[in-house]
Amino acid sequence: MYKTILVTLDGTPTDRAIIEHIKHLARLAQSRIVLLHVADGWAARTYGPDAVSQEITEDTEYLEKVCKEFQADGISADPELAYGEPADEIIKWVEQKGCSLVAMSTHGHRLLADIFLGTTASRVQHRISVPVLLLRAK
Repeated sequence: MYKTILVTLDGTPTDRAIIEHIKHLARLAQSRIVLLHVADGWAARTYGPDAVSQEITEDTEYLEKVCKEFQADGISADPELAYGEPADEIIKWVEQKGCSLVAMSTHGHRLLADIFLGTTASRVQHRISVPVLLLRAK
């Protein structure tokens, strides 16, 4: 059913909600997991894949750690780091590489914050044609 699940991570504690949820789903569906984090600091937005910064180092280490966690549970997982604006990079990844499901944690902002800040999840779900699983973090 879900051959490849793209799990987007932002490197905050809200990631735990989607990670734990997807572990169960991946086992049931025998899915391959791709863990995507979009580095969006100044260096990442300016230099893209050529960026060198503490942010990039920490993001890479975080992705590797989460990837190993999935693999230790017997789930096929690969880390990917993108650079730039998170919603745009997630959409681009889906369009270029394809997946069966996109899974994201949401921060649970309310009306005013969403209006002024926008949400990555909202922008992604309205611009791709694959199912999106949104799980609100506690």
